[in-house]
Amino acid sequence: MPIPKLPIVILISGSGSNLQAIIDAAENNALPVEIRAVISNRPEAMGLQRASRAGLRTEVVDHTQYENRAAFDTALAACIDQFEPRLVVLAGFMRLLTDELVNRHLGRMMNIHPSLLPMFKGLNTHARALAAFHRGEITEHGASVHFVTPELDGGPVIIQARVPIETDDTPESLATRVLSVEHKIYPLAIRWFAEGRLRLQSNKVWLDDEPLAAPVQFAPEDN
Repeated sequence: MPIPKLPIVILISGSGSNLQAIIDAAENNALPVEIRAVISNRPEAMGLQRASRAGLRTEVVDHTQYENRAAFDTALAACIDQFEPRLVVLAGFMRLLTDELVNRHLGRMMNIHPSLLPMFKGLNTHARALAAFHRGEITEHGASVHFVTPELDGGPVIIQARVPIETDDTPESLATRVLSVEHKIYPLAIRWFAEGRLRLQSNKVWLDDEPLAAPVQFAPEDN
């Protein structure tokens, strides 16, 4: 019996490559979701064009038109709520959200971050990882999918994918390799949630009715 499609809303700020990975997985019947809307805080975001090409509803809530973060989040919350999503997916959404908005969707909001959390929270993760590599502190970099909590990039991590750092890497080359694994693990985490296998409970990730002692480490055979 087919799984009912999970209604989701996707928030973006930029090119939307993770958005495209989700769209592709949904169109290929690998992801049982209904993308009800793609919302951007930047009217020029290329991801809006990707969404339009896929026939998806798009909305813009331009943060520059609001006097403060609380006012923006109030407008964003109203925009999200009209689509009644069961999961809010942050896919390169580059705005800090207020605690009120996060808590409104606690356990129903995910983000993908380009580092092996808890390392390198925040911005410029690839340059920071390279600097740590050249100091001899790390040999790997990667990406993490986590539930969103009020702490920036601090929510419980669901799944991670690792990539080796090469001696001749630049932030750009490292970012490209990390992005390729982001496109694999984000649809996978969303699928687990859509299938009812994944939840946040007592600030812990539960998968298949077991609390995770550590994030799932992605391997190509994962499903």
